[in-house]
Amino acid sequence: MSSAKKTAQVTEEVDVALVGGGIMSATLGAMLRELEPSWTQMVFERLDGPALESSSPWNNAGTGHSALCELNYTPEKNGRIDATKAFGVNEKFQVSRQFWAHQLNNGILTDPKAFINQVPHVSFAQGSIQVDYLKRRYELLKDNHMFPGLEFSDDDAVFQEKLPLMSKGRDFNSKKVAISWTDAGTDVNFGALAKQFFTAAKASGTEIRYGSEVIDIKRDGANWKVYAKNVHTGDYSVIRAKFVFVGAGGYALDLLRKAGVKEVAGYAGFPVSGLWLRAKNSELISQHQAKVYGKAAVGAPPMSVPHLDTRVIDGEKGLLFGPYGGWSPKFLKKGSYLDLFKSIRPDNIPSYLGVAAQEFGLTKYLVSEVLKDFEQRVETLKEYVPSADPADWETVIAGQRVQVIKPAAAPRFGSLEFGTTLINNPEGNIAGLLGASPGASIAPAVMVELIERCFGEHMIQWGPKLQEMIPSYGETLAKNVKLYDEMWEYTQKTLKLEQ
Repeated sequence: MSSAKKTAQVTEEVDVALVGGGIMSATLGAMLRELEPSWTQMVFERLDGPALESSSPWNNAGTGHSALCELNYTPEKNGRIDATKAFGVNEKFQVSRQFWAHQLNNGILTDPKAFINQVPHVSFAQGSIQVDYLKRRYELLKDNHMFPGLEFSDDDAVFQEKLPLMSKGRDFNSKKVAISWTDAGTDVNFGALAKQFFTAAKASGTEIRYGSEVIDIKRDGANWKVYAKNVHTGDYSVIRAKFVFVGAGGYALDLLRKAGVKEVAGYAGFPVSGLWLRAKNSELISQHQAKVYGKAAVGAPPMSVPHLDTRVIDGEKGLLFGPYGGWSPKFLKKGSYLDLFKSIRPDNIPSYLGVAAQEFGLTKYLVSEVLKDFEQRVETLKEYVPSADPADWETVIAGQRVQVIKPAAAPRFGSLEFGTTLINNPEGNIAGLLGASPGASIAPAVMVELIERCFGEHMIQWGPKLQEMIPSYGETLAKNVKLYDEMWEYTQKTLKLEQ
């Protein structure tokens, strides 16, 4: 510990300290401001603005993850398609829609078109095996109320009508193709969403400290001391907080360790980076209007499932393909190359060794992806856009993700998890978020779970307000068709998603 940090004194006290200026902190802050308007909040962000890491629109696919087209949520096991994960993530995204609609009605969010737009979601199958799987998936989901307007076709003419850009130059005789789609999908700009939340937070009195990196969190009786360093001046500050949320992306694990949160013992992080190909030709961009998801390559992580994405960012339409898997020891896009090595501890070495032994296919996949040059990436793109001209595309760096490696009881080692993991201590006065997709899409559902875990003594008082924010709170939309239909109509109208 530096002498400057040692001598730093507590200068302010707040009820809630939010570490990280992305959509997670923005969402929790908005909920707590409504539940307890008298509580003071402070946000710390190491970069010079909000939503510049994972929440940045160019650092993620912007898919409103509701399992309408993402095939990794409906895996096939022993010849049977399991839709359990699909129903779960769909339900959580409905919570997001309700919360955003409520915030719009209350004037916290101001412009739905700036952060959410209707874009068809399409599943794409190539070859007889995939086509058979996609048809069986469609039969399983088509009559379910949570997958409105789901369609399927293996007719080449329908493919050409729905996906003209993907049809140009395609030899339909060489490989059978099929699609399943719904027009009810969405594209979400989580960066714009976070910015609207933070604008409202600042107006309500929340202090947001940009360029302020939290470097340590220490116990202070029943409270916490949050140590922050100004990245420009090098000055240290110490804030005392009653509750701390660590939404610092890949850095969350290290900060929870420093805070002495025993619940993260044995946990480790596996960083995965990525690249996009971004279309530069406006005429080409206009020929595609959908988010098209295919099957992941064998051994590829779910975040590397190939997809051709229509994006709506700052009112302009864009087109991305990828992401191409990669590897970097950084835990954040603007992190350090030493991040991975600094994260290794005696308690999580078995977890790392377990993943190294079990995930050889993933390692092989990432190595092959890293070695690809631009021309090879374009060749992969041609599986989706056969007529792709390299001159129309450019490479952009996608966001950095840290997949969770969960510890396992002896004699087993750790396991690599693909998802979002919430961690909190028994007292419920500190919590953090680990992992990646579906992440931002289900932020409100994750924060409701955090509130239930950490603020149980307030739930009798807060229950009615949570019900107001999220009308389906306490219900299961997968089982309550009438309520689902009501909430769908309400959110479609409020979020201006009606066709």
